[in-house]
Amino acid sequence: MKTPLVLACILTLGVARAATEAWPATLLLRSNDLARTRALIKAKDPAVATALKKLRHEAGKALAAPPVAVTEKKHPQPGFDPHDYVSLATYYWPDPAKSNGLPYISRDGERNPETQEYDHAALGHMQRAVHNLAQAWYFTGEQPYADGAVRQLRAWFLDPATKMNPNLDHGQMVKGKDTGRATGIIDTHGLPALLDDILLLHGAPGWTADDERKLRDWCREFLTWLRTSKLGKKEAGTSNNHATWYDAQCAALALFIGDRAQAQEILEQTKPKRIATQIEPDGRQPQELRRTLSISYTFFNLEALCACARLGEHVGVDLWNFRTADGRGLRAALDWTLPYALKEKTWTDKQIHGGSFGPLYSLLRRAAVGCREPAYADQAEKLPVKDDDKLWVNFYSPPMKK
Repeated sequence: MKTPLVLACILTLGVARAATEAWPATLLLRSNDLARTRALIKAKDPAVATALKKLRHEAGKALAAPPVAVTEKKHPQPGFDPHDYVSLATYYWPDPAKSNGLPYISRDGERNPETQEYDHAALGHMQRAVHNLAQAWYFTGEQPYADGAVRQLRAWFLDPATKMNPNLDHGQMVKGKDTGRATGIIDTHGLPALLDDILLLHGAPGWTADDERKLRDWCREFLTWLRTSKLGKKEAGTSNNHATWYDAQCAALALFIGDRAQAQEILEQTKPKRIATQIEPDGRQPQELRRTLSISYTFFNLEALCACARLGEHVGVDLWNFRTADGRGLRAALDWTLPYALKEKTWTDKQIHGGSFGPLYSLLRRAAVGCREPAYADQAEKLPVKDDDKLWVNFYSPPMKK
C-alpha cells in the first residue's frame, strides 16, 4: 500500500475530481477526503486495493455475526434494569486478602479480564461492526453492508426489546464498593467516531428518516444525562483524559443533534478547563505521565484533544492553535512527544507493558491540516513507527500553506 503522502499527491492530480456525489456531513472525518478516497476505489486505483480488501474482510465477519445488544447480559445484576449498560472498573481486581475478594482493589494499568464478561465488550463489538459495515457501504455502495449496520444500530439503540437506556449509571462499577462510577463515562469515548459511521449511512437503503430521528432522540437524552446527572457532572470535573473525552463526547453529540450553540460553548471551555490545566508550558501532560501506562495515556489524551480540535472547526473554535500566555497548548503537547518518537530522547516515565509512539503519526497528520502547518506532515513521515490503520479511509488533505 502506498503511503498517505504518496496518496495525497495522487489526490491533487485530478483522479479524485471525478467524484460528483455529495460529501457526507461527518464530524471527525473530513468529508472531502472520504469522497476522494471513494473516487480512488471506484477508479480501481491499486493504492487502496489492499486496504479495501481488509475492510471487506472485516465487514464480512460483521455481516456473518448476529447483532449484539446490551440486554444480552452474561451476569444480570439484581435490581438493575436489563437495558442499562453495566461494566466493571477496568483496573480493579479481587482483594487476595479477603475470602470473597470484596471490595475489589486497584491495580493501575493491569486490565482485569473479568471486565470482558460485561457490557463493555459488547459495546466494543457493536462499534467495530458498525464502523466496518458503514464504511464498507460508503466506499462500495453494496447494500448488504448497509443492511448489516442498520440491524446492529437498531438492536443497540432503537429496538424497544433490546435498546440501551441512554445513561451510564452502572459504568465501571467496583464490586463490593459501588454500583457505578463517573469514570464509566470513558467507556463511550468511541461515540464521536461512531456518530461519523452513522452519518455515512445517510441515504442508505433501509436506514430511514424515522431511524435517524429516533437515534438523534437517543443521543439528545444521553447528552442531557451527561451534562445534568450526578455522575456526568463529576466526570466533567476531572482533570485528565477523562475530562477531555467527556468534552469530545458532549460536543460531538451536540453537533449530531444540531445544537451548534451547545457544542461551541463546550469547546470554548475546553481551552481553560482542559488545555490550560492539563498541559505544562513545555508540553508535558503530568496527569497522564503519572500513570503506570504513561506513554499510552499521553497519546490517549492527545487523541481526545485532537478530536475536540476537529469538532471545534465546525463551530469556529480554534483549539489547534490555542495557546496560553505561558505557552500551554495542543501544539506544545504534540511537539513535546516528537523527540521521544524520533528516538532522540529516552522515555523515563513508567510504562509497565506495551506502549507505542505510532499513534503520533496520525495525530501529526491531523494537526498538519488543523494547524495549517505543513511541517507536521513532514515530521510524521520521519517517524520510525507509523500507526496508520485509520488513515486509509481518510487521507488527510495535503496541508494548506500558511
